[in-house]
Amino acid sequence: MKLFKKKQKSLAEGNILTAVADGNLVSLDNVPDEVFSKRTLGDGVAIQIRSNTIVSPADGVINSIYPHAFGITLSNGIEILVHIGVNTVVLKGKGFETLAEKNTSVKRGDKIIRIDKEFIESSGLNCITMMVVTDPKDYHFTFQTEGIACEGASIVATYKTMTE
Repeated sequence: MKLFKKKQKSLAEGNILTAVADGNLVSLDNVPDEVFSKRTLGDGVAIQIRSNTIVSPADGVINSIYPHAFGITLSNGIEILVHIGVNTVVLKGKGFETLAEKNTSVKRGDKIIRIDKEFIESSGLNCITMMVVTDPKDYHFTFQTEGIACEGASIVATYKTMTE
């Protein structure tokens, strides 16, 4: 397994998305939820999380927030969905604490949601967390789908315009 270094200097401020949590990167193909594994909502990456905080993968504006998920719009119009766990909506917010509000600006690495991982897992649910690009605009994404990720620091996706 590859251990990522902190932000690479050449991409630190460029077209990147960073890990939303600490943990092991997983291909969406291996997510036990067909909505994500079949990429119904878009392409992306999952993290089998080890931490209790979920952070923003980039600078942007929170366009939606729920106890178990949030959406963010980047300045270039790209939209990203971060969804915590499989079937966690059944918990009706229990085990989750939102730390940001809709329509607020956030920076890469800002804490968005805190979870009680032990409670969620003791409820029989998987805490695997998916980050999918729901509106890629005119960009092509490349996702890192294996290795160990550090929240807000490890680069898990790069993107460029279709013409680059």
